[in-house]
Amino acid sequence: MIHVDDFSFWYGEKQALHHIEMMIPEQKITALIGPSGCGKSTLLRNMNRMNDLIDGVKHEGDITLDGTSLYDPSVEVISLRKRVGMVFQKYNPFAKTIYENVVFALRVAGNRNRKELDEVVERALRGAALWEEVKDRLHDSAFGLSGGQMQRLCIARAIANRPQILLMDEPCAALDPIATLRIEELMQDLKKEYTIVIVTHNLQQGARCSDKTAFLFEGKIIEFDDTDKIYNNPSEQKTMDYITGRFS
Repeated sequence: MIHVDDFSFWYGEKQALHHIEMMIPEQKITALIGPSGCGKSTLLRNMNRMNDLIDGVKHEGDITLDGTSLYDPSVEVISLRKRVGMVFQKYNPFAKTIYENVVFALRVAGNRNRKELDEVVERALRGAALWEEVKDRLHDSAFGLSGGQMQRLCIARAIANRPQILLMDEPCAALDPIATLRIEELMQDLKKEYTIVIVTHNLQQGARCSDKTAFLFEGKIIEFDDTDKIYNNPSEQKTMDYITGRFS
């Protein structure tokens, strides 16, 4: 699905990623773990070219999606971000109704067909396990939702366009334990349809949720393997030290 091929990345003169090599499997959850500043979010944001918005960045190597380079001149970035949706650490609903949050991208694309939009709203909210909670208040402000509901609304907004891939940058960091559990359960349902890549600082969450885990340290992948192996029998001592809390 996604091949990160000898990928290095710089913010100006500062190199943030060093020769990253990994294959992210389809319809699985891949977790990126490691200490703060190790490059997890930088790597994630390169998977839909969010880092293009920052001045002075550059890269070497490549990232391909279904065999096509994300940096191919023929790849239109807006179209790419329809295929690769993103959910951020802090839930960020728009100052609109629940309904209008979900259909925002479709309206921007010119879709005014009310029947189609209604169908997308129900499908996306069901996909985000939110439909039953909000179906009677779709035209109320999204700001009336709880934090956990807002994050699930942001997930609904991200999947409204039926992306292939869902990137999640610490999606539970601002949530309480109950809301976190709902998001984790939701991810297991979503991977039946989407390929998910998640950045998490919560090692327990990574162990619970993911199928594959990449441990990053100082901008390099130290180890990338099945999650069970990473947590129970890592090949690298540095991975063992991180998993067992000897540094964070």
